[in-house]
Parts: sequence; C-alpha cells; structure tokens
Amino acid sequence: MSQETSPEAGTPGGTGRSAGPLDEVDRRILAELVRDGRMSIRTLAERVHVSRTNAYARVERLLREGVITGFRAQVAPEPAGLGTSAYIALTIEQNTWREVSEELARVRYVEHVALLSGEHDVLALVRAPDNATLRNVVLERVQSIAGVLSTRTWLVFEEFGGAQNPWA
Repeated sequence: MSQETSPEAGTPGGTGRSAGPLDEVDRRILAELVRDGRMSIRTLAERVHVSRTNAYARVERLLREGVITGFRAQVAPEPAGLGTSAYIALTIEQNTWREVSEELARVRYVEHVALLSGEHDVLALVRAPDNATLRNVVLERVQSIAGVLSTRTWLVFEEFGGAQNPWA
C-alpha cells in the first residue's frame, strides 16, 4: 500500500512508524550527532541554532521515540586487530529465520545481520582477526546452525563510508 493511500503514520495498519515526522531542526541535530556523538548539548544547540533547552528536549524526544538508539564509539576494525572482514550470505529453511537470527547474534565476530528478500535469506558481516578465524566462524559456527542450508562468502578488500550523511 502506498504512503499516499495508507492510514496516518503511527496508527494501526499504517506505515509502522510510531514517531512523528522529523523536521529540519531534528535532521540537523541528527547530522551533528552522527558526525560527533560526544558533543555537548551546548555545542549542539550552537551548531543547529536553537536554545540549549530546545536542543535537550529534542534529543530526549528522539531518544524516547527510538529515532536515536544510542551513542557509541566507531572502531576501525584493522587497527583493533580485526584485519579480515567478509560478508556471509546464508540460505536458510524459511521457517527457521527466528532461530537462525538468534543463534547468529551469539556468534563471536558477527558484527551485523540483515534478513533479506531475494536469492539469499540472511546477510552477515563478519570481522575476524585472520582468515583462519573467519574459516572457523563460517565452517564451524555458522554452517552448524540448525536451519542453515548453505553459505556464500565474499571477502572485503577495502571499505569506505558514503559521501553523504542522510540527515544533513
């Protein structure tokens, strides 16, 4: 159902969005926090040209509504000892996605998991210290999960961020 013909956002049967729409100030706040999540409310308020009270209230609302899910350090994998990265595509038995997802979340070195539509059912990002550990993660841990039918691995040679912050 398209957004134009769907019930109002946040209502049952709607788009599934419970938070209100973001305005320009919210987007500027998100852009600044994505750039530097450690900045003070005072600095944030100065950068987005609102009062400290307004900035604080908006950040609290964005947290309460689940738009901001937390603040964390971004760690460069290689300097942190995780020099091998790979994407692992999994084909699974269709009725096992919950169990497979729960088990993947417990596998050491699995950084991110996404359920997909298309040729593969699951895509996992693995960051390991070396190829031997990656091999163990894929062949010993992931392929032994009940419901996993097959895997396909793509080594990551180089990574870079996108040029655009979607909130800017």
